[in-house]
Amino acid sequence: MDGPNAGSPIVPASEPAGLVALYAQYRLEILRFLRARTRDPAEAEDVIQELWIRLQAGRGGPVGNGRAYLFQMANNLVLDRARARRRRALRDQMWTEQSLDFTAGEAAAEPAPGPAESLLQAEELRQLTAAMQTLPDAARRAFFLHKIDGLSHAEVAAKLGISRSGVEKHIAVAMKHLRRALLD
Repeated sequence: MDGPNAGSPIVPASEPAGLVALYAQYRLEILRFLRARTRDPAEAEDVIQELWIRLQAGRGGPVGNGRAYLFQMANNLVLDRARARRRRALRDQMWTEQSLDFTAGEAAAEPAPGPAESLLQAEELRQLTAAMQTLPDAARRAFFLHKIDGLSHAEVAAKLGISRSGVEKHIAVAMKHLRRALLD
C-alpha cells in the first residue's frame, strides 16, 4: 500500500481505542518528536502524558490518518503550553511591576510608621512566619523557592522534580493557607 496513509489505518470516530492503539504503536516516535520540538525531555514527557490523557477521554471525530493526527495533537499541545507559559510570564511581569509601583508610591506618600503601627506589623510578621511553618512540606518548599529565593516556576519544577503545573498548585495552596492565616 503506497501513499501518504501507508501504514496508518483509518480510525473511525466510534472506536477511540483505535487511536489509543496507534498511540502505543507510535509513542516512541512521538516522544522523539516532542523532545526535538521542546528541547526539554521533562517537558516532552509531560506533553506525551497529556496526549495520553486526551486520547483516553475519547473525544473526536473520524480520523483519516491516525499517525498524522497524533503528531498534530502533540504539536498543538506543545503550542498550547508555550502560549500558557507566555501568558504566565506576562502576568508575573505585570504583577511585579504593579507591586513595585505600589510599594514605590507607598514609600513616597507615607511617613515612617509610628510605634503602634510597628507593633502591628511585627505581630503580622510573626503570624505570617508561624503560618509558613504550618504549610504542607511540598507547598512550603515550592513557595520558598519561588517567592523567597526568586526562582521561576520552571526552575522550581526542575529543582523539586515535578511539573510546572505542580509548582503552581503548591504555590496556590501556600498562598491560600497564608491568606487564611492572616485573616484569622
